[in-house]
Amino acid sequence: MNKDNVIVIGIAGGTGSGKSTMIRKIKQKFSDEITILSHDFYYKRHDDITFEDRKKLNYDHPDAFDTDLMIEHIKQLKKWKSIRRPVYDFTIHNRIDKTVLVRPSKVVVVEGILIFENRELTDLFDIKVFIDTDADVRIIRRILRDVRERGRTLESVINQYLTTVKMMHEQFVEPSKKYADIIVPEGGYNVVALEMLNERINALINR
Repeated sequence: MNKDNVIVIGIAGGTGSGKSTMIRKIKQKFSDEITILSHDFYYKRHDDITFEDRKKLNYDHPDAFDTDLMIEHIKQLKKWKSIRRPVYDFTIHNRIDKTVLVRPSKVVVVEGILIFENRELTDLFDIKVFIDTDADVRIIRRILRDVRERGRTLESVINQYLTTVKMMHEQFVEPSKKYADIIVPEGGYNVVALEMLNERINALINR
């Protein structure tokens, strides 16, 4: 298949904005017909420092990600080639040795808080969607997610938000909204926007 037949959709937005909910609902509808890739998979490896020191790193700064590897992987998928994407374990704040085989498809959906911050990465997206959600809603969702799914304490999540997350959102995430083609309030909770995006993806798959 020619690489021009592969459409890449970028879905960005702040932490807890509703990106994961939107991705999950899109995945439920299209199953294996689309490929999902998260920027979170590409957090850098830090075998050289202790767990306690890894907990102190700023994971909401662009430098926390191996974005060059993600760019290369997306280029491979656009050429209809499979990749082996990394696996990141949030409970130990580090990448592990395991990789996951990701096969190409007509539609590749990429999500992450900072995917519109890097211009080279942004240029790979044919459709750019930014999820825009109030800060108070986002922090509540982040607390629930990190405590339930990532083994964090309530105190650590709140401290991380106040010391790095809020600042990084204002410095990097919010300004990247200007690169979006579509701005969606509330992400996956916005039924009308979700249905419109699903219709677009369905048309791309069946064209």
